[in-house]
Amino acid sequence: MSHALLAHVLHRPPLLASRSGAGARGLLASRIHPLRRLNCSAAETAAGPTEEAPASPARKKRVVSGVQPTGMVHLGNYLGAIKNWVALQDSYETFFFIVDLHAITLPYDAPELSKSTRSTAAIYLACGIDSSKASIFVQSHVRAHVELMWLLSSSTPIGWLNRMIQFKEKSRKAGDENVGVALLTYPVLMASDILLYQSDLVPVGEDQTQHLELTREIAERVNNLYGGRKWKKLGGRGGSLFKVPEALIPPAGARVMSLTDGLSKMSKSAPSDQSRINLLDPKDVIVNKIKRCKTDSFPGLEFDNPERPECRNLLAIYQIITGKTKEEVVRECQDMNWGTFKTTLTDALIEHLQPIQARYEEIMSDPGYLDNVLLEGAGKASEIADITLNNVYQAMGFLRR
Repeated sequence: MSHALLAHVLHRPPLLASRSGAGARGLLASRIHPLRRLNCSAAETAAGPTEEAPASPARKKRVVSGVQPTGMVHLGNYLGAIKNWVALQDSYETFFFIVDLHAITLPYDAPELSKSTRSTAAIYLACGIDSSKASIFVQSHVRAHVELMWLLSSSTPIGWLNRMIQFKEKSRKAGDENVGVALLTYPVLMASDILLYQSDLVPVGEDQTQHLELTREIAERVNNLYGGRKWKKLGGRGGSLFKVPEALIPPAGARVMSLTDGLSKMSKSAPSDQSRINLLDPKDVIVNKIKRCKTDSFPGLEFDNPERPECRNLLAIYQIITGKTKEEVVRECQDMNWGTFKTTLTDALIEHLQPIQARYEEIMSDPGYLDNVLLEGAGKASEIADITLNNVYQAMGFLRR
């Protein structure tokens, strides 16, 4: 799932009748607004659930996002998502969770899953996510995620899932006999993750917009099939069961690229650890990775030359890590050679990551504190998620307990 932070109100289109096929996908895509910048908000035109969690009339917009606990959290996860969440928590009602259910869609190390989940939660906190401002929890600790996924699955045409790019790519690599059904259906779980909380905005990278499009389409389909007067006849309030969320795209850092290939995204799944800076990498490892990262033979350094993707990527990393503007980085670095710049970038990375690493060690040394944060976060999330889930059960005609 990352990645995160306009001062104008987005228009939400009216709900459409049920549809299917490529035309439907194209129509949906045409209604997805262009990639948005930080501080955007969404109009609340969709009605809320029948039951309502306690909230002030003018509540903050709600943002939901998460990171998988597979592999080490790396610089791309941090700069593209988690660092932006820190700013979001001051302006929005935020729910940040560890998406452990998504982590099992491909082969994984079962004994390591719980350890990685705790580590990822600690990294959230170490990076500055404040449990007094944001709800931090583990996805599997809120059972409504799986229950709503099943309900949504009954209304999601398989053709929509077959078109998902990530499924096509991963299944092609692994082969049909080695791919579980979960790899095909996990976008429905992702939709459940978002729709459970009546989310206004979802931080996404540019490569993740297809998943949000699918979530929007599922929301509108279920609203049309079961909401409105149909729900009211079954004792509900009527109106929409789900808000239709909008994308939230940061202005920089949404797509941090590999250190070994400036055209490929920095990824946990890349076979070489040299391709990424992990947030917990010690100083000597960071020095070595930056020293060996791919560069080019052009003179000077520049952002906007399409023939220099590695140069653009490294300058962008330096810009975000230091908090400088693009113009400031250009003035500082344009006449540097690669050796000088790599030293400058390495020093900036170590200085920025050292306090995160120190805070991480402190959190991991106090398991009781971390357990309490996750327990409290799951409790807050469940209050909202259960309301949405119960309304969907009612609207779909299930017998109430």
